[in-house]
Amino acid sequence: MGKELVIVESPAKAKTISKFLGKDYKIEASMGHIRDLPKKELGVVVEKNFQPKYIIPAEKKKVVSKLKKDAEKATTVWLASDEDREGEAIAWHLVKSLKLDEEKTKRIVFHEITKTAIKAAIENPRGIDKNLVDAQQARRVLDRLVGFKLSPLLWKKVKPALSAGRVQSVAVRLIVERENEIKNFKPRASYKITADFLTEGKEKLQTELSKNISKYNDANKFLQACQQAKFSIVDIETKPGRKNPPPPYTTSTLQQEASYKLGFSVSKTMIIAQQLYESGLITYMRTDSVNLSKLALGMAKKEIEKQFGKKYVHTRQFKSKAKGAQEAHEAIRPTYLNRNEIEGTSAQNSLYKLIWKRTIASQMAAAKLEKTTVKIGISNREEQLKAKGEVIKFDGFLKVLDRTAVDTILPKVEVGENLDLQQMTAKEKFTKAPLRYSEASLVKKMEELGIGRPSTYAPTISTIQKRGYIEKGNIEGKQRLVKVFLLRDNDISENTVKELYGKEKGKLYPTDIGIVVNDFLTKYFEKYVDYNFTAEIEKEFDEIAKGKMEWHQMIKEFYQPFIEQVQKTDNSTKKFTGERLLGQDPKTGRNIYAKIGRYGPMLQLGDAEEEKPPRFASLNKGQSLHSITLKEALKQFQFPRHLGEYKGEEVTVGIGKYGPYVKKGNLFVSIKDEDPTEIDLEQAKALIDDKLKAKQKQVIQEFSNEPNLVVMNGRYGPYISYKKKNYKIPKDKDPAKLSLQECFEIIKEAPKKKKRKREK
Repeated sequence: MGKELVIVESPAKAKTISKFLGKDYKIEASMGHIRDLPKKELGVVVEKNFQPKYIIPAEKKKVVSKLKKDAEKATTVWLASDEDREGEAIAWHLVKSLKLDEEKTKRIVFHEITKTAIKAAIENPRGIDKNLVDAQQARRVLDRLVGFKLSPLLWKKVKPALSAGRVQSVAVRLIVERENEIKNFKPRASYKITADFLTEGKEKLQTELSKNISKYNDANKFLQACQQAKFSIVDIETKPGRKNPPPPYTTSTLQQEASYKLGFSVSKTMIIAQQLYESGLITYMRTDSVNLSKLALGMAKKEIEKQFGKKYVHTRQFKSKAKGAQEAHEAIRPTYLNRNEIEGTSAQNSLYKLIWKRTIASQMAAAKLEKTTVKIGISNREEQLKAKGEVIKFDGFLKVLDRTAVDTILPKVEVGENLDLQQMTAKEKFTKAPLRYSEASLVKKMEELGIGRPSTYAPTISTIQKRGYIEKGNIEGKQRLVKVFLLRDNDISENTVKELYGKEKGKLYPTDIGIVVNDFLTKYFEKYVDYNFTAEIEKEFDEIAKGKMEWHQMIKEFYQPFIEQVQKTDNSTKKFTGERLLGQDPKTGRNIYAKIGRYGPMLQLGDAEEEKPPRFASLNKGQSLHSITLKEALKQFQFPRHLGEYKGEEVTVGIGKYGPYVKKGNLFVSIKDEDPTEIDLEQAKALIDDKLKAKQKQVIQEFSNEPNLVVMNGRYGPYISYKKKNYKIPKDKDPAKLSLQECFEIIKEAPKKKKRKREK
């Protein structure tokens, strides 16, 4: 009798499962999907009801061959891939590729890798859920049709080597629209009034006017009135309050919290969460449910009682607010709640602690607060100043989670008590532009709109960055002058201070290519990058997963109008370059444009129809098609700039494919920090000297009778460079003492590189 064969996706998962199964079980990994659509062709036969043409990729053929042999020897094959649609599709592809006998094949699922869960799964096997497989196939086929039909249109109409994706294009639209909101935002000024008083008990009381004053003159008049005013306590209001704990983590909320608290990218969070899951430390990490199992609720109650006492326990279930959430699943939680620390990397431990705290806190009592508001009357004005305090009476779940409520205790005062004004400030405040999306806040927005699902958030954000439509980085702030009035010692002074605004860290912003592609898609394919339409498609995938919709029909209803729009756009539209007329060159009167060219953003001087051909120029780093001015563009047509001579050779500044550079003879030096439009001869000389010094350090030996051969110092040690080929120097040879003959012997004896076979 052969062994029982269990097939999972990864070696890490296989290793964890092997701890819980006996010697009669053999656990193997499929290393993810073993079948997929071909990379270089559509792979969908549209005429045959959108039939997918699945292939086994070359890199998976060995895996499939081994699994086939193991399956033939096995008494039973257990397909234990993940419990979601992707996992179900992997199991189905295994059945088809390995030609498994249905009689001896069983499908098992578990949302945590524990002995109890695996034993329960083996005791309750099932068949392949074809509805889940069809939902995954529908997504894969639909995304392939959109990508393969829309991308060539972008190559033709916008720029070569572009690509489009169904969910990715919508995510790019979100970021472009936010950038436009920021660009069009007009800040409004108002004045915030704050005042510091001394009570009769000589304690400090900080207050503010609850509503800002909109006009400069009104703010000045308010302070002038307060010069003559008397201040007293007119009301003290104390209210009990409570703060409830947040629900356990879903995929999106874990990605958001890990970003804010740990500084993790969305993809890093998912990689670490997968490691924790496959090590049996947390439940399945792709979920949009906030439910906890009865077992988890019992474990949480026991652990809270043990650590904090009975008064901290409050067992509860949460309901998801996300569109299309799968409530039957479970939230992300530790598999064992009596374990608040793990052995692992620093990142794994940090993420695990975050999950443990959130799970425990969700089953703890609400925090009880006391909120106090003190109202201060102004004898000659109707407005009132307010002081607010908050005291935690019972910490509840805040015992575990970082405190967001801090004790703000007010001094003891009574109604009617007079106050002594120490100083009052009216500071100009400006309304803030919307913030750019971070990876985490983009996930939150996508979830709110019902775009994508837990398994797609991280890949979507990675893809739009890899394609060069979006960049992640820091936004430099700008400075502005802010007016400040100060009333102190019955005297009003006016001053201006500098304020930095608009500074953002680690935010997503669109590139020029991203903006132009988005403009093209929203103009000609508005329906397909519409948020509601994309959310409806996700709902249809859910309906297929429930067996309430047939996937071929769903694809057909999408595809027919879509392909008609592709063909219509192809036939009726001209080149779409996002062209922007900046103005005219004052010397020649020719038009200057900013546009997308074959190799990316560029500037054009002159029109194609003119007798004199147009001139072209690149943009500097940090310059954008959508913000560059005529003055800045004119500077780009100065290149190549002639700076003068150095050591008998002309020195020029130019801009090439890889950015700005200084050129002297045959020597090219990249310009990294200086502005190529401003750099002078002295700065260029310094760059040239630095480059030559660095080059000299690299050269160990040169031979006058063989200029093509040089002995060099490289990143991985000394080597011989000869006719654009490099040869490693043996360790027993001194590179500084090599003769020319010895160099040629090393070249002759060097092993020949094997030619790589091309994949058919």
